[in-house]
Amino acid sequence: MVLLAQPLESVDAYVEFFTSQPLPVLKHTVRELASLRADMDTVSGKRLAAVVLGDPLMTMKLLTYLQTHRGHSQNHDITTIDRAIMMLGLESFFRLFGDMPTLEEALAAHPKALLGVLKVIGRARKAAHYARDWAILRHDLDVDEITVAALLAEATEILCWTFAPTLTERVYAMQRADRNLRSVVAQRAVFGTTAQDIQHALVRAWQLPELLITLMDPNQADNPRVRNVLLATDFARHVAHGWDDAALPDDLAAIEQLVHVNRVQLLHRLGAPEEALARFLPAEPG
Repeated sequence: MVLLAQPLESVDAYVEFFTSQPLPVLKHTVRELASLRADMDTVSGKRLAAVVLGDPLMTMKLLTYLQTHRGHSQNHDITTIDRAIMMLGLESFFRLFGDMPTLEEALAAHPKALLGVLKVIGRARKAAHYARDWAILRHDLDVDEITVAALLAEATEILCWTFAPTLTERVYAMQRADRNLRSVVAQRAVFGTTAQDIQHALVRAWQLPELLITLMDPNQADNPRVRNVLLATDFARHVAHGWDDAALPDDLAAIEQLVHVNRVQLLHRLGAPEEALARFLPAEPG
């Protein structure tokens, strides 16, 4: 696996580079899949899907494989992991994804980057959890599609940590030095472009289903399903800074509007700590 030490000249160059590299997955994912393979006669597709959805990199790997190897008989897009596994079948799945490089091995010489990417992966899992919960509250047509879109909404940041650790560390160092520096400004200064610009081109290069591309598109935020994904991604990013993050009041107001749940119920669903409740609840009269 090749790591980028210098910025590339264009978005297209980044996309070409990222798509030419074998995607590593979490070591935990490799272990879990090996365990399930040993028990293949009794394992269910749902159990296998849960392992895949625990790892955004494995989710990317599976969906991009399906989209770039689709046969003539596949006349519809596969937008959920359950369906992807069903389409492949268990034997094919384990044969195709039995020997994969791991993220921990790839970044063994970059411990700070490994910590950074694990934080983003943790954030992506939380975003997927929030998005799924809100989709259920909204009686969404397919909560699994919302879950996948939220899990992959920050795929490019995960790839930048994975394949360009030195450059990505530089972005974060700039933001630590200036707390008011927006991430897009720091990314453009270091990479010459933004993660969002790369992501927009990357999902097309991966030939991801149009529906998933739409669900991750900030320009489609008038659509409640898209807003569900975007709000979950934003909230997961902001709350990772702590419950005193300045963006959280606006996030909560937008989430309330989306899911039509009162503030107290929403805070409890989000797992807000007791000490944070006073900040987000109106003062009682008296």
